Amino acid sequence: MADMDKSTPIEKSSEHSEYESKHVEEQGRHGSVNLNRNVTARIQNPLAGIPRETLLKNVEDFANEVGLSDRTALLQRGALVAQDPTSFEQISELEEHEREALRNEVLHKWRQPFALYFTVILCSVGAAVQGWDQTGSNGANLSWPVAFGVPDTGPNSSRWSQWVVGVVNSGPYIASAGLGCWLSDPLNNYIGRRGTIFFAAVFCLLSVIGSGFTQNWQQLFITRLLLGVGMGAKASVVPIYAAENVPAVIRGGLVMSWQMWTAFGIFLGFSANLAVADTGDLSWRLQLGSAFIPAVPLVIGVYFCPESPRWYIKKNRYNDAFKSLLRLRNTPLQAARDLYYVHAQLVEEHDIIGKSNYISRFFELFTIPRVRRATLASWTVMIAQQMCGINIIAFYSSTIFSQAGFTDRQALFASWGFGLINFLFAWPAVWTIDTFGRRSLLLFTFPNMAWTLLVAGFCNFIPISNTAHIALVAMFVYIFAMFYSPGEGPVPFTYSAEVFPLSHREVGMSWAVATCLFYAAILSISLPAILDAFTVVGTFGFYAALNVLAFVLIFHFVPETKQRTLEELDYIFAVPTRTFIKYQYSTWLPWYIKRYVFFNKNAVLEPLYNFDQGVTDQRRMSSVVKQ
Repeated sequence: MADMDKSTPIEKSSEHSEYESKHVEEQGRHGSVNLNRNVTARIQNPLAGIPRETLLKNVEDFANEVGLSDRTALLQRGALVAQDPTSFEQISELEEHEREALRNEVLHKWRQPFALYFTVILCSVGAAVQGWDQTGSNGANLSWPVAFGVPDTGPNSSRWSQWVVGVVNSGPYIASAGLGCWLSDPLNNYIGRRGTIFFAAVFCLLSVIGSGFTQNWQQLFITRLLLGVGMGAKASVVPIYAAENVPAVIRGGLVMSWQMWTAFGIFLGFSANLAVADTGDLSWRLQLGSAFIPAVPLVIGVYFCPESPRWYIKKNRYNDAFKSLLRLRNTPLQAARDLYYVHAQLVEEHDIIGKSNYISRFFELFTIPRVRRATLASWTVMIAQQMCGINIIAFYSSTIFSQAGFTDRQALFASWGFGLINFLFAWPAVWTIDTFGRRSLLLFTFPNMAWTLLVAGFCNFIPISNTAHIALVAMFVYIFAMFYSPGEGPVPFTYSAEVFPLSHREVGMSWAVATCLFYAAILSISLPAILDAFTVVGTFGFYAALNVLAFVLIFHFVPETKQRTLEELDYIFAVPTRTFIKYQYSTWLPWYIKRYVFFNKNAVLEPLYNFDQGVTDQRRMSSVVKQ
């Protein structure tokens, strides 16, 4: 058995005739699920129901076709595991070390190869660049408007200067939503995930250095537009790259590192703002330019990461895909299993979606039912990130705290505290996002963000001369961040990176990120005027109301995706929206009231999704423990 991966294929029963094999393949699996209208909410393994002999023959043909004939036996063993992951102990062809590796996927799921963790670290650096880029302007907003003759506060300010400051600050988000995000699809198509990350990192590196040398607000605006090209392309590809490389059981925990390290970048940005605050007229230049620091390791490190195996498969480069998977999985068996499983699911996807070009893929985001539901869900979680009000703090916290009665130094310190809390409270989501789930975290945190913003606004009625004014405003903004960081913080980019089929993943993620950054641009442009018209109290109250609206949208349009492979999510989003909403009102809501309002511990929730030979965490755990 030691050399089985390169030996002759596993033998098939001689009673299985060639006609029967052809007939089974033509007929397909009995009761296969419609990937556009899954009214029964079944989640089906694409290999389930295929007779053993047929499956082995299919794998042998596949191996010969893609140039992996020397790995036929290994691929066949992997396919047998993929067909029923909970019954691997009964597969006689497996070696003991392979069984042990499969057990460890459940018992020690964080025990992964170095290349996988290096890839995640690289993605985390990319996220830190994003966070630092966002907050460099935060502290600089206290200085550069005065230096360029467009003060947005004080007796010399005007409505014109307020809009100029808003437009300059929104530059990265305008360019991201208008160009950077949409470059992601063609860049991914021609130069891959790694090449796109490199392209984006170069823009993020050079543009922020240039911003530190600008001589007027027009030049600063141009450098921030160039920064937006890199930010948009990077934000559209890095979460996808991470999601495609990481196993399903820990995908949420690792992919959410995008937000966790974005929060870390925000904290570093606030730290840099504070560190150079006393450098006089140079302070705002250093605050903007310091964001080049994390871009340097991103430009260099991406060279040493493996390319996404799913991208290779999309390009029909199966040999390269297998080599990537060998670096990203603990054993060749797991690499072979994932290679064939992804291939099998993509065959089904192709039957539904077919071939398309960039333009047609964009329109199919709204016309193909399965893709349209993913588009709606990703739009909901992305726009909710702007509706929740987090970016009024991330972009303008120093300005808001200053208008609330803080000195410039106090405002920078208060912003630094916000950045620290935002980062520290993102850590719990590494575990909770794959246990409680994406949807549950959102439904829990949004009501809490609403009341904390409302109370923070009301605290401004306390006289500024009272020390409680500053303390309570800062405290409730910090509590708001504590609820945001494990919920709406990590979920949108994790969720949007996983919900689209491979054929539409780049353009779908581009749409999702463009949605997020377009509304970030609107927020950034309008907030100085909103603060002037509504005052701090009205602004906080306005965003508290938007949190309630976001909660309603999430309840109706965002399905749960935790612990499903990227391919199995096809079945989740094949469930009609009407069926999903009906279930929430007729089944989930009555159960929730019984369980948590009337404290009925015997209340049982009937699940929406029926897993056809599903691999829930509980099933996998029980299958291992029984051995």
